[in-house]
Formats: sequence, structure tokens, C-alpha cells
Amino acid sequence: MMNERVKQLTFCALCIALGVVTSYIKFASLPFGGSITLFSMLFVALPGYLYGVRTGVITGVAYGILQFLIEPYVAAPIQILLDYPLAFGALGLSGLFRTKKYGLMAGYLLGVFGRYVFHVISGYIFFAAYAPEGMNPLIYTLGYNLTYLVPEAVATVIVISIPAVRKALRSALPSQHR
Repeated sequence: MMNERVKQLTFCALCIALGVVTSYIKFASLPFGGSITLFSMLFVALPGYLYGVRTGVITGVAYGILQFLIEPYVAAPIQILLDYPLAFGALGLSGLFRTKKYGLMAGYLLGVFGRYVFHVISGYIFFAAYAPEGMNPLIYTLGYNLTYLVPEAVATVIVISIPAVRKALRSALPSQHR
């Protein structure tokens, strides 16, 4: 039992580290936060898929706190909570599909959607003033957050759909996920 816990903790720590490293490989950065990275969200979603929602959310929250410490973007204390621990914690929702055939893909997309929801709430409350004059702030924040989350999500889904990548991921997963 202890050996399994150590393995799980090590895996989650490695995913956080890979998420942080790949978050620095940016293809685009937006002016008020958000960027398209080299699959950083996938690494944060993997622990949820492998070990369940609880572990996934805890890993995502830890990653979010680390991201805040590394690259903070602060408008208000509640905004910090929404944009960092809650948004990245939502990537742990990937665990809801861990027993399904295409569970990693479905779970990843649910996690990204959860992250999107928290960023939209934050954007609407704290960044509405940045909406172009005459534009509905909700429409602005819905669109703004889509501009960086969708491209990375689409690229990740394409990559994890490649047969060789699927096979490699399956072989790396514990037997109950193959």
C-alpha cells in the first residue's frame, strides 16, 4: 500500500513538473493572462485520469498554486482563487471518465471546460473593463478565454488521437486503464 502511494505521489509530482516546464514553451501569450503551450494541460489532467477525481483535483490545485507563484497575474484576491487553484484544479475532473473507452480524451476535454468556466467567471467579474467599448463583457470574456484554451485543447486531442501516441500512453498506464 505504501509503495503505491509513493508511486502515485511521484507520478503527480512529475506531472506537475512537466506541466510547469511545458507551460514555458508558449506558442502565443495573451495580454491579460492565458497562453497556448506545449500540452501543459494534459500533464495536469493525467493524474485525475489515472488516480481519480480527488487526486486529480489536488494535483491541479497544487499546479495552480505553483503557477501563481511563478507567474502571478493579480487583480483581486478572489480572482487569484478563480484563475489559479480552482481553474487548474478543474483539470482533475478528467478522473470522471477514467473507466470509459475514450476516457482520457473525454476527461481532458471536461477538465479544460472546467478551467474555462472558472476563467470566464473571473474575467467577467474582474476584467470586464477591458472589453471593447460597446461590447458585452460576458461575450468578451467568453471569446477571450476560448482564444487560448481551444487551440491547445484541439492540438492535444489531435496528438493523443495518433495511434502511436495512444499505444504509448496505454503501455505507460496501469493495467486497469489499458
